[in-house]
Amino acid sequence: MLDPDTTRQDDLRSGRGPWLSGPARPASEELVADIQCDVAIVGGGITGAMVAEHLSAFGHRVIVIDREREGFGSTAASTAMLQWEIDLPLRRLAELYGFDRAADVYRRSFRAVAGLGELVARLGLGSAFIPRETVYLAAGEVGPRELRDEHILRERAGLPGALLDHATLLGAFGFDRAAALVSPGSAEADPLSLCHALLAQAAGRGARLVRDEAIAFESSSQAAAVTLAGGRTVEAGHIVLATGYVMPACVTSDLHRTASSWAIATLPQPPAALWPGPALIWEASQDYIYCRTTTDGRIVLGGEDEATEDPELRERLGPQKTKALLGKLKALLPQAEPTLGHAWSGAFGQTSDGLPLIGRVPGQARMLAAYGYGGNGITFSFVASRLLASLIGGVEAPWFQHFAIDRRDPTKP
Repeated sequence: MLDPDTTRQDDLRSGRGPWLSGPARPASEELVADIQCDVAIVGGGITGAMVAEHLSAFGHRVIVIDREREGFGSTAASTAMLQWEIDLPLRRLAELYGFDRAADVYRRSFRAVAGLGELVARLGLGSAFIPRETVYLAAGEVGPRELRDEHILRERAGLPGALLDHATLLGAFGFDRAAALVSPGSAEADPLSLCHALLAQAAGRGARLVRDEAIAFESSSQAAAVTLAGGRTVEAGHIVLATGYVMPACVTSDLHRTASSWAIATLPQPPAALWPGPALIWEASQDYIYCRTTTDGRIVLGGEDEATEDPELRERLGPQKTKALLGKLKALLPQAEPTLGHAWSGAFGQTSDGLPLIGRVPGQARMLAAYGYGGNGITFSFVASRLLASLIGGVEAPWFQHFAIDRRDPTKP
């Protein structure tokens, strides 16, 4: 587990992606006195930004605490493929939890991407947010039969999409694979721009961004407090932990683990090198690669995941991982120019059941948290913002248990 006392933003990611901060990033401050608020959010990445925007829209007094530049940790390492399809296929999730619960998770993920799109449009955030289809390619042990079974389950759950055979897939997208599921309803974005735009919206409603390190937490049935390294205390009605992949000791889960992923972005490509849409692409295998384009025509491709959270090892592996990703780009898209514009890597949290950890921290009456997003970081950030706001407002719903931090691991006896 990454140590919250020593892990910094540079430990969460290496290299630099193509994302832009933009002019919307609000200024942070250092506290000169103790302060009170309704909600103290620890972490100024995309989850903290979404929670701050949503809570401030309801009139809550919000303080966002981050020891470094907001959004420049794990958020800056995201490839920002906003998919409603989660890491575990619907058929596998149904084996773990039953069809009804699995289908409900998938439908909520679908609505989350749509809800985020509506929010971006309503607030005029821009942030290179563009609706996209996804192309889920046959790969490894998952062939046409397995994709057909997945497609049947998705249809039963009321989810959109079409199963393409080899000839149709090749003609429509140019991918030489046995089959694919093509589904509407996903999106892409510039994650850094989106994070800062959301923080700016919250700041415009009175939210304060504090540059300091949270070193201790208190939570009782009546109130909560965050002690800062600078010596100040933030008293709050609730604390929300949104610290990416660095979980403090008060949050534990047998389902969670931290791994590393690598990504590249090419130089801008000629239009003929890009696939139609251009859709979000990912593979139907455990160690899948994934790719998308940017507004200036770059191809972003990621994968080569490793079960390590060691930042020094991740950085040492960078050159060989970059070479491997360029090779996979050439194999997937022979017409693309394998030029390297950016190469980066980052830590990411994942769970054995493919679902995030969102909700109340067990044993901490007024502390809530959001972790373990896997490949659906921004999608599950939106879910977290709505779920946590409901809990803070005193509203419970049965579906919150899908993501409970203390749920048992269904993959273990």
